[in-house]
Amino acid sequence: MLAAALIFIATLVLVIWQPRGLGIGWSALGGAALALATGVIQWHDIPVVWHIIWDATFTFVGLIIISLILDEAGFFHWAALHVARWGGGRGRLLFPLIVLLGAVIAAFFANDGAALILTPIVLAMLLALGFSPKAALAFVMATGFVADTTSLPLVISNLVNIVSAGYFRIPFDRYAAVMVPVDLVALATALLVLYAYFRRDIPEQYDMTRLDTPASAIRDPLVFRWAFPILVVLLMAYFVTAAYDVPVSVVTGIAALLMLVLAGRWWRGGHDAHIDVRRVIKGAPWQIVLFSLGMYLVVYGLRNAGLTTYLARVLETIGRHGVFASALGTGFISAGLSAVMNNMPTVLVGALGIHQAQGLSAPVREAMIYANVIGCDLGPKFTPIGSLATLLWLHVLARKGSTITWGYYFRVGIVLTAPVLLLTLLALAARLSVG
Repeated sequence: MLAAALIFIATLVLVIWQPRGLGIGWSALGGAALALATGVIQWHDIPVVWHIIWDATFTFVGLIIISLILDEAGFFHWAALHVARWGGGRGRLLFPLIVLLGAVIAAFFANDGAALILTPIVLAMLLALGFSPKAALAFVMATGFVADTTSLPLVISNLVNIVSAGYFRIPFDRYAAVMVPVDLVALATALLVLYAYFRRDIPEQYDMTRLDTPASAIRDPLVFRWAFPILVVLLMAYFVTAAYDVPVSVVTGIAALLMLVLAGRWWRGGHDAHIDVRRVIKGAPWQIVLFSLGMYLVVYGLRNAGLTTYLARVLETIGRHGVFASALGTGFISAGLSAVMNNMPTVLVGALGIHQAQGLSAPVREAMIYANVIGCDLGPKFTPIGSLATLLWLHVLARKGSTITWGYYFRVGIVLTAPVLLLTLLALAARLSVG
């Protein structure tokens, strides 16, 4: 157990610290190699872990490629400008509209897309509108917060969701049927909490004349025109193909390839292309492929050492008290673990623990599966190290001249996250109790 724990801690430190720009994938693979060399994992564990993570990983890569192309085409900037116009010059209307935009983008393009792509756009727009740094910070914090707290509704909304749904073989439509209403509760709670916390920092009015026209944001008209039809068909394809066990990554990959063809104008030999496709492909999170395999091999070493057996015993005890206790107990355990050891390892630790737990009724086990997802989606907001997306988000903001200290993040994260997590888990239990 000690060797497995030390290897995990060392790997996690390197992943978070990234000394001298060391990629997260290489750090994770290094940890996996050490685990293999010390006997913490065995060669036959590699195909087992790859089977768990391949679909989730490539789905995530495909979604980010789609997001990057749409961002290059001006899609998200166009949407943000429309939202700003809908605000009608009223700051306290603009605030919830920006939060809702972040929630929609998180639902369809994953939390990373919402946090890393939308945040710089919103920040630049607010500064152009003459918002003070304090007011801009309120909107930026809200955008980053809602990107994770509302990344529940669809399998594709968070890498955590994809991993868990794949591990327990939850169809896309069943997952949505459970989590869409739960996500609406998370969104409503997040809106109330965010507004209550930041209301004094939100300006009463802003100058509409400073806004660019939405059309001016469109940099690739062809990609933009095709964006909505492709996204609608993609969403429909997820639901249709769920009945035939088609991997989510296949559906996402086809859509990503189609977007690349449109952006690169490959049928014209690249003529008239407005988007540098090579830069998009290079900018895709390929390191996440190496990270997923390496990190989950290290986590599997914890399983081999018996850690998940201890967790299974705890879950068995909680499970004796019914669906509500199981949802709350599992959700807060996963949230706490995510906050201190990152949500990507935590979701697999939780899934393995649930899988190993004995004597759970079907409703209790289902509550634990979804509560583990909720805890791993929301729990990272307690601390800056809870998710890689948050660390990247903080880095992006620092490059834009908006530094958020870890102390400030801790204070805000605890106050905002706790009530949203509690009410979301209660909503899950209520949803499962009605079938």
